[in-house]
Amino acid sequence: MTLAARPEGAPRRGDFRLLPEERLRTDREYREVVHKGERTGTPHFTVYRDFRGRGGRKVGISVGKRVGRAVVRNRIKRVLREFYRFHKCAFPDGSRTAIVVKKALPKPCLAAVSEELLPAISRRWGRKEESSLCGQEISSSTP
Repeated sequence: MTLAARPEGAPRRGDFRLLPEERLRTDREYREVVHKGERTGTPHFTVYRDFRGRGGRKVGISVGKRVGRAVVRNRIKRVLREFYRFHKCAFPDGSRTAIVVKKALPKPCLAAVSEELLPAISRRWGRKEESSLCGQEISSSTP
């Protein structure tokens, strides 16, 4: 089996990945962001952000047991990681962001998360436009 060549100008496979260096990895990092950073909230999420001023962006996702059973928590985390990958322009370089889920969405899908988080983030921190999928429409269908 041979692999087809990537068309010119097409995004590489790893362009939309959540790389290990883009994650908040330790409890200490989470605590620093929550205690030193700024906060905004929505009915289902609380977003904390601080700016280090150097390096790349980092994001962490926290979903507690009160949100629901493991299947629900894992689904929400997958959707939030997908939100981050498609909307990296909302997370400027040099920032650390922690997204804490307060309660489960009735129907956790990318469209619902984007509809709730993007306005809150842009209202609080403004919006930095980059070349990504930020301007594209997200369908509300779920797999």
